[in-house]
Amino acid sequence: MTEENNQAEAATNTNPQVEFSLQRIYLKDLSFEAPQGADAFKRQWKPQVSQDLGTKIKKLDNDHFDVALHLTITVKDGDDTMYLVEVEQAGIFLIKGLEGAQLTAILNTHCPQIIFPYVRETVDSVITRGTFPALMMPPINFDAVFQQAVARARQQQAANQAESETVN
Repeated sequence: MTEENNQAEAATNTNPQVEFSLQRIYLKDLSFEAPQGADAFKRQWKPQVSQDLGTKIKKLDNDHFDVALHLTITVKDGDDTMYLVEVEQAGIFLIKGLEGAQLTAILNTHCPQIIFPYVRETVDSVITRGTFPALMMPPINFDAVFQQAVARARQQQAANQAESETVN
């Protein structure tokens, strides 16, 4: 019985344990511009909000990754930009026991999901310090965003393959 337990224990030790932990969250870059200055407060305006979101991933060593979430929010009234906020919030993550597609998925979905509330708080803080009305940012489904990016990449790859086959 003891020999069976030892064999079972040895078998479980050959499979690496998955380890995931946040080591640090930090603000990499922040910019706020209000090009209209005081004129923005003298008129009634209907804000048109656009946002651009991106993720950058950098491998620091075998087990540590720097994941940065970059968000640009532009608020316009017609052709006039009322304000522009750019935030790059990052986190250092320890990730062991994952490789390939699993690691890619975690880095592009779970890590940004952890960082996003900090980005949202930073954006809210800087906008209200500019004395503009608070901007309520909705949650982002990073799993869906990642799946869409993967699907686009596959379509692009298929189109490139079809194009190279027609050229040959």
